[in-house]
Amino acid sequence: MRSRFQQLAPALAFAVVASALCAQVALARKNKETSSSQMPEQKRAIHALSRLTFGPRPGDTNRVMAMGVDNWIDQQLHPDKIDDHALEARLAPLRTLRMDTREIVENFPPDQVIKVVAEGKQSLPSDPSKRAVYEAQLERFKQRQERKKGVDDNATDPSKETLTDDERARHRQEHLYADLGAAQILDLPSDERMREILKMSPEDQRSLAASLKGGKRDEFLEGMDAKQRETLMALNNPQQVVVDELVQAKLLRAIYSERQLQEVMTDFWFNHFNVFIGKGADRYLLTSYERDVIRPHAMGKFEDLLVATAQSPAMLFYLDNWLSVGPNSEIANGIPKRNRRRSRYRPPVVKQAKGRRSGLNENYGRELMELHTLGVNGGYTQKDVTEVARVFTGWTLKQPKQGGFTFEERMHEPGDKIVLGHRIKSNGEKEGREVLHLLARHPSTAKFICAKLATRFVSDNPSPALVDRMAQTFLKKKGDIGEVLKTLFHSPEFWAPDAYRAKVKTPLEFIVSAVRANGANVTDAMPLARQLQNMGMTLYGMQPPTGYSMKADAWVNSSALLGRMNFALTLTSGKLKGVQLDSDRTGNLPRDPQAALATLENTLLEGDVSQQTHDTIAKQLQDPQISGRKLDGPVRPPNVNTIEGLLLGSPEFQRR
Repeated sequence: MRSRFQQLAPALAFAVVASALCAQVALARKNKETSSSQMPEQKRAIHALSRLTFGPRPGDTNRVMAMGVDNWIDQQLHPDKIDDHALEARLAPLRTLRMDTREIVENFPPDQVIKVVAEGKQSLPSDPSKRAVYEAQLERFKQRQERKKGVDDNATDPSKETLTDDERARHRQEHLYADLGAAQILDLPSDERMREILKMSPEDQRSLAASLKGGKRDEFLEGMDAKQRETLMALNNPQQVVVDELVQAKLLRAIYSERQLQEVMTDFWFNHFNVFIGKGADRYLLTSYERDVIRPHAMGKFEDLLVATAQSPAMLFYLDNWLSVGPNSEIANGIPKRNRRRSRYRPPVVKQAKGRRSGLNENYGRELMELHTLGVNGGYTQKDVTEVARVFTGWTLKQPKQGGFTFEERMHEPGDKIVLGHRIKSNGEKEGREVLHLLARHPSTAKFICAKLATRFVSDNPSPALVDRMAQTFLKKKGDIGEVLKTLFHSPEFWAPDAYRAKVKTPLEFIVSAVRANGANVTDAMPLARQLQNMGMTLYGMQPPTGYSMKADAWVNSSALLGRMNFALTLTSGKLKGVQLDSDRTGNLPRDPQAALATLENTLLEGDVSQQTHDTIAKQLQDPQISGRKLDGPVRPPNVNTIEGLLLGSPEFQRR
C-alpha cells in the first residue's frame, strides 16, 4: 500500500508546485491594479478564516457567516473579549509556562547551577522531587568530569582505551536493569511508582529515565500528574523539559486557541523579533520572552513591543548586547567603582564573559535598524549602526539565566551620539528610550513593518498602494498595530478575488491547518513538532535573526511538498502518535468512493478543488485498496482515510 502512495505522492507534489507557482505569478500580475469586485459571502468567510487563523475547523465557515464576517474580524481584533478557557485547560499540565525564569532554573537546573552545587557553593533543594533531579544531574556531572579526566589521561598515554571491556559490560547491565526496573514499577499505581523511583540511586534514576522512549515512555507516564511527569523526564535532561513544553504550547495554542488572530500575530512578531532557542541561556529565557514580551504586545503599540524586546533578557543574550561595553566607559578604562553608593552588582563582562573580548558590540544596533525597524533600505548608514550600539551600552542582564534587564552606568559609553541626523544627548539609559522612540515613529519603519504585514496577510508581493495606506495609519495612530490591521482587513486588495487561496502555507501553517481541518485531538504535540523539523521549520530553531520566510519560494520545491503529502497520509491514517482522530468524522460518508470524494472535497476544501486535482484523486480510486471494490466478495467501504489524506496534500489545501 505504501509503495502505491509513494507513486502517487510525487505526481500530486508536482501539481502542488505548478499550481502554487502559477497562483503566485497570477497574483503578482493582478496586484498591479486594484480589483473592485467582491467575493461572495461564503468565500469571504473562508478567506478570512484562512488568513486570520491557522486554518478553519469543521463548522467554522458556517459560524463566521452566521456572525457576519466583519463582526467576526472585529471580535478577533479584541482577543481579551474571547473566552479561551478550553485552551487553558490543555496548557495546564505544562507547568513551566507559568513559571518565571528564576523558577524554571531552580526546578530544571542547567549545567552551570549543577556545577555550583558540585563545588559546595549551593545546597541541594529540600523538596524530594527537585532533589532527585539535582542528584541525577550531579551524578551526570561527575561522570562527565571522570570521562574528561580519562580523555586527558589517554592523551598522555595513547595505549589507554576510553572504555574498558568491564565498563562496557557495566553499561549494558545498567540498561538491562533499567528495563527490568521499568517493567516492575509499571505495575504500581502512579503515586507508588513515583515513590519507588525517588528511592533509587541517582545513577539508576537517570538510567531509567533514559530508557523510556516512545510508546514505552507514554505507558510509564500514564496516570502521573504534571509534576511527576516533569520530574521523571527531568531526571535525564532538565532543559529538554523546558524546551518541549514551550514547543508543545505553541502548537496547542495554534491548533486550539479561539483567539486565533492573536496567535497568528504572536507567531508573526516572534519571527520578526527572532531569538534562537539553541543559544545557551535562551533555552530558559524564551518562555518568558514569548509569554511576557511578544504575546501581550502583539496587538498593541509597536513602540511598546519594540521597547519590550530591547529590554528582554532573551534578546539581550541572543544578540550579545548584554556584553557590549563603551570604549570610553568606566569599566573599559578600569575606573574603580565609586564609593558614594554601594552595589552588589558584578559586571557580566568582567565576571561571566570569560574568553570574550570586552568592547563595543554592534549586533543589536545593526539588527534593530535592519530587521526590527527601518529595513535594509531604510536610510541608515554604518555610522548610525555604531552610534546606536554606543547608545545601548549598559543595557545588560543581572544574571543571564535568572535575572532581568538592568542598566549599568559603568558599562555605558559617555557623551552625545548622532543617530539618523538627530543628536542624542548624553543621558544614560534614557538615550536608548529616545532612539527606540525615534525608530518606532520613523516613516521607513512604518513602510517596512506594513510591507511585512501585507506580505503575511495578502500577497508575497503586496501592492505599494496598500502598503502606503497602511503606513499612513501606522504613523497617524502612532504605531497602533490593531488599527493598521483594520486598514489591511478593510482594503480592496485583501478581498480581491485573485487573493483567494493564493498564499502558500509555511510548514507550520500547513501542519496546524491539517490538524484543525481534521478535527483531531492532540494529546502530545511533540510528534507534530518533529514533523515540522523534518520539513525544515524547527520551532524556535531559526539561528539567524532574520526568522523564517513567509514567502512561497522558501517552501515550494518537490522534496518539501512530497514531505507534506506523506505527512497528510500519515495523519489521516491515524498512525501519528499523540494525535487521535475522531472515528465518527467519516461515519456518514457514502459507500461509493466517488461520492465520498465529493463529500470530503466539500468538507475539507469547501468544494474549491480544481478539475486536475479531482481527476488525479478520482483516478486513484480505481485502485481496489482505496475504493474498497473487489471483483469477488462483498463491497467494502472506501478507504476514506486515504482520500482524506490526498485532499489534505492537494494543491488547494497547500494554499490559504
